[in-house]
Amino acid sequence: MYIGCHLSSSAGFLAMGETAVSIGANTFQFFTRNPRGGAAKPFDKADAAALVKLLEAKQFGPILAHAPYTLNACAADEGLRQYAIDVMKDDLFRMDHFPGAMYNFHPGSHVKQGVEVGIDLISKALNQILTPTQKTTVLLETMAGKGSEVGRTFEELRAIIDRVELSDKLGVCLDTCHVFDGGYDIVDHLDDVLADFDKAIGLNRLRAIHLNDSKNPMGSHKDRHEVLGGGFIGLDALLRIVNHPKLKNLPFYLETPNELPGYAKEIAIVRKSSG
Repeated sequence: MYIGCHLSSSAGFLAMGETAVSIGANTFQFFTRNPRGGAAKPFDKADAAALVKLLEAKQFGPILAHAPYTLNACAADEGLRQYAIDVMKDDLFRMDHFPGAMYNFHPGSHVKQGVEVGIDLISKALNQILTPTQKTTVLLETMAGKGSEVGRTFEELRAIIDRVELSDKLGVCLDTCHVFDGGYDIVDHLDDVLADFDKAIGLNRLRAIHLNDSKNPMGSHKDRHEVLGGGFIGLDALLRIVNHPKLKNLPFYLETPNELPGYAKEIAIVRKSSG
């Protein structure tokens, strides 16, 4: 199985890979730049190439880049929408240096424009961003539904995908905390939730899972992550997700509130559960 966590990219690409190995991970996630905004560091091709060699040597699963939280492809302000487009284009250029990599982003918040307007703007942005030659798969993340977030239901994500011309470049990242907070009962009715996902989107588009517990009850629309087993989802339910026949071959990325020793412990727990 492929299991990893979110790592800081400040020390460089190779350093992230070496850190992942040191805690028992065989994949990882990282922010492409400051998650609260700002320019990315100059791209170091030699460092990127060194990471690729390490990933191949250690038989890593696909690494996952996460777009900054500040991006809003469906903002009411045209300048903010263009900023999101420009950043994502630059990020995808960088990520194409890593074979099999994926790029995850929060669809955005419609800021009182309405969900339909938000869906239309997000899809229009993706139609400007995606190219036929890109190698990196772009993932829409399932959202908890706080505020005016778009992507709180599987149907909203499907509506975005349906309007994107190069939809073969798109997939979905399912965040366990988000879908639980969004009202999907992954604790007692996981099979039903997966059936709903398959009907709305298609399980073939599910490419990654953010494995997080939740500080809040189901349907709270809060989006506050908790360590595995420390929240309302619970360890047993999370391990059932990891070992589900339809999910176990996907890469899992921890975004729990942890430092490296905590991530190492959670990775070991997940590995032990999968035999």
